[in-house]
Amino acid sequence: MAKRTYTKEFKVEAVRQVVEGGKSVASVARDLGISANLLHRWQRALEEEAAEKAFPGKGRVSAEGEELRRLRRELADALEENSFLKKAAAYFAKDRGRGTK
Repeated sequence: MAKRTYTKEFKVEAVRQVVEGGKSVASVARDLGISANLLHRWQRALEEEAAEKAFPGKGRVSAEGEELRRLRRELADALEENSFLKKAAAYFAKDRGRGTK
């Protein structure tokens, strides 16, 4: 499974929903499709650092980066399907070689 990256804005907004929105960490995490542990780490990072210094990194993912990620996912899916089809073809070719009488 590929590692996902999130923008600083996404992380800050997720933590804001917990702190200011009065929602539970589990609820917000479930709504956003992330793990509660990850959201807890983001919350700690914001509490320990000034908001401007929290979450240093690459920031926004460019359109090219997003397309590259999508294409890599599609390639992985296609390779998995191809592998399955090769195995199925080998199985049926072997079964056909036995012949049924």
